[in-house]
Amino acid sequence: MKKKYFGTDGIRNRVGKGMISPDQVLKLGWATGRIMKERGESTVMIGKDTRISGYMFESALESGFIAAGIDVLLLGPMPTPAVAYLTQTFHADAGIVISASHNPHYDNGIKFFSAKGEKITDEIELAIERTFDQPLEIVPSEQLGKARRIDDAAGRYIEFCKSTYSAKKKLDGLKIVLDCANGATYHVAPCVFEELGAEVVLIGVEPNGLNINQACGATHLDALQQAVLAHDADLGVAFDGDGDRVMLVDESGRVLDGDSILYILATAGEEAVSAVSGTVMSNLGLENALKNRGIELHRTSVGDRYVMASLLEKGLCFGAEPSGHVLCLNKITTGDGIVAALQVLSVLVNTGLSLATLTESLDMYPQVLKNIPVESATGLESNELLQKKVASLEDMMGAEGRILIRASGTEPLIRVMVEGKEAELVEKVAVELANLVKSEFS
Repeated sequence: MKKKYFGTDGIRNRVGKGMISPDQVLKLGWATGRIMKERGESTVMIGKDTRISGYMFESALESGFIAAGIDVLLLGPMPTPAVAYLTQTFHADAGIVISASHNPHYDNGIKFFSAKGEKITDEIELAIERTFDQPLEIVPSEQLGKARRIDDAAGRYIEFCKSTYSAKKKLDGLKIVLDCANGATYHVAPCVFEELGAEVVLIGVEPNGLNINQACGATHLDALQQAVLAHDADLGVAFDGDGDRVMLVDESGRVLDGDSILYILATAGEEAVSAVSGTVMSNLGLENALKNRGIELHRTSVGDRYVMASLLEKGLCFGAEPSGHVLCLNKITTGDGIVAALQVLSVLVNTGLSLATLTESLDMYPQVLKNIPVESATGLESNELLQKKVASLEDMMGAEGRILIRASGTEPLIRVMVEGKEAELVEKVAVELANLVKSEFS
């Protein structure tokens, strides 16, 4: 059954549009609370990132859950994976994050976690949607929920992150530039890396409600690259607005995305790895490099929830998306930028090798991604003109080329990805397809 409100990672939109308005978010909290009550559950934990609209939506969600008879634990600004972790440690029945992740401040969204700190199932999302479409009914006053704030949440999560670092030596002697995207990791990540002994240079740690992800963070790496070179740092680490993504920059300023991080963890980490999971966006170069090391890459649809499902189904440990969602199921139940970075740093310290050396056998194929703004992607899969063009170009590129055109699950975009051995040809094909998509859908 097709979902009406939920996308690939919760619900997201421009503030004031669709479901992301105070009245709708209040009712969403109520609907989720009703489903929780039916399941015999009583407590929800709510965290948020640093965007200004989080104040408004935190209050709306709190009211909705209380109206349904659910008690609320409020964390304030905390990374998404911290909410997943703390939901478990506080034995809450569900966790909610108010965040639009890597999007600008004028977007926001709602992410959902189960009591186990995992993304909720499609079945629960559908149940919430069905309840949302019913009239809102407040429980009797004596059954209303209560709310309280958790004051030591940041300290608990900092200690957890540090516990996942497994190298025998600390980070003494390493100079690391951290870019916290003016987002939810701003008051957590610096403490983690400093307390483990690193010399830390900070950027993106002054959130004002409007500057989240603005020319900084995992989706805007220029500032980090420049800082690594300017400070002669050993590496740079960038998180996105809610801290579930991570991107790295090596000592020469070269970007290492989720594919590169996955390669390091699979080939040089402490865990013996026979297979990992990625998505249809994962680079052919990664697949080939892993194959040369006897490691299989399982591909899934785009979205870390699908990577997670693949890992659980096959009993695997590591998975990632190129965008920086990295799953280390030996450490935490969801994608966590800080934890993933610490696992890479453990490898660096244990091996004594640099990021550049650890990835020298990883030969990435040129890949071009074009994002085309659209009002609607309806009819994308059935557009005959586009499908014929894709088939023709795939035949021309042969076995060493790939084309993927899909609607974004989080933004009003159609994404065109082209990959192949020849950079000039890849760019040419991507431009041609992007122009066709514009003419058909913009």
